[in-house]
Amino acid sequence: MLPSLMVGLAIAGVASVGMSPRAIAQTSPAACPQPVLSRLTRHRVASGETLATIAQRYSLLPATIMGLNTSTQGGTVSPGQELLIPPFNGIRVAVTPGQTWEQVAQAYNSRADVLFEVNGCVGSVPSAIFVPGVNWFPGVRTTATATPADRQSPLQGYPLPRRSQVIVNYGWQPDPAQGKLVFNTGVALASPASTPVLAVGPGTVAFAGSDSIYGNLVVINHSQGLQTRYANLDTLAVRAGQTVRQGDRLGPIAPQGGDDESFVFFEVRLNSAMGWVAQDPQDFVPAMVLR
Repeated sequence: MLPSLMVGLAIAGVASVGMSPRAIAQTSPAACPQPVLSRLTRHRVASGETLATIAQRYSLLPATIMGLNTSTQGGTVSPGQELLIPPFNGIRVAVTPGQTWEQVAQAYNSRADVLFEVNGCVGSVPSAIFVPGVNWFPGVRTTATATPADRQSPLQGYPLPRRSQVIVNYGWQPDPAQGKLVFNTGVALASPASTPVLAVGPGTVAFAGSDSIYGNLVVINHSQGLQTRYANLDTLAVRAGQTVRQGDRLGPIAPQGGDDESFVFFEVRLNSAMGWVAQDPQDFVPAMVLR
């Protein structure tokens, strides 16, 4: 079943939302909580308190408090200082007029429905919004701008024969089972069992085998330090060390107890000093960009 694999990914730190294909966003403003920026509380710093102890008191990261309070961005607080405290981690972002929820979500590797709900379920994006799960650090972009997919990326294909519904998206998302936001490292694309999974670009197969979390998994290394991963395959049509071209078949999607619940889990990663770091597929695979 789809939820079982998603839970496994979350436990492994790959992170997921445990979402079923039928899950939908809440769209009724009456049922939405008040916008996060209208629910900020105020904390007056007491003698002996530090940024770390205040953050711990509210179950936040110090970076969250620093992002909302510019006077603390040197890492220190002073007795009597008043701080704005949000209900959970994230940053306040200024939005360029005319931006849509989808554009803001793409800029911050989030989801449009998540941003819509935590900011009061309003159709037009306010001039200032709260983006959950994004940590402030010196130089972080706090003005939302759309980020187009890289047209020079070597990943010009699509992981399935035709465009499919995204049932679990990339980025920070709420997990009802855990009662918190979790980070999802890829996307789950719905498609019937036995649908062939395709390489999105030319490269070399770095891994093709069984994984305790991903199931049957194919990992392909591409140029420009990019890597793609294709999980939840039924069988494997390639082997490690094999060179593949865009569109080559990697294996069929595994059955999940019903064709309507079958999916492929797809990731894009970028080689860095921290290892293979998960990226938003829309930033590197033009065919993944929602139109």
